[in-house]
Amino acid sequence: MEMKYCMACGTLLTEKYLPSENAFIPFCPNCADFRFPVFSTAVSMVVLSPARDKYLLIRQYGRPFFVLTAGYVNRGEDAEHAVRREIMEELGLSVRSVRFNHSHYFAPSNTLMLNFTAVAADEAVRPNGEVDDWRWFREDEARKNIRPDSLAQAFLEGYITGTYPWKEDL
Repeated sequence: MEMKYCMACGTLLTEKYLPSENAFIPFCPNCADFRFPVFSTAVSMVVLSPARDKYLLIRQYGRPFFVLTAGYVNRGEDAEHAVRREIMEELGLSVRSVRFNHSHYFAPSNTLMLNFTAVAADEAVRPNGEVDDWRWFREDEARKNIRPDSLAQAFLEGYITGTYPWKEDL
């Protein structure tokens, strides 16, 4: 999603060279300021049982497939806090530990997805109205039941194997 107009004043943006970035960056001639990309930030979680031997997958919004728990990061909120908040809000679970796994920009929703592993304090799921169904799966079952060809599947497989399909060597 390319930005064409200034988000502050609505003026059509031009491109201007910014030496510190060594690139042409969208520039507002009216505000005399550079405009960098704007996108949403969300978290997705590989939720593990306390023994770390099961994976929690959910179904939402009437859809027939299982996915990872996910949600948007609120303004002013740290991603790790969003992980704990989303799991508590959607599943009624406290989280014992949180660890960052990987990130990926998801173009269809203009969202930077940050994936984490969260170890639940217990297995007593108390879902809210956003969750239609949930289930604890062993690793092989989770891999079979997660939505195929999805970002959720890529994050789950990446967590299990350590290899992400979009990972580039830096």
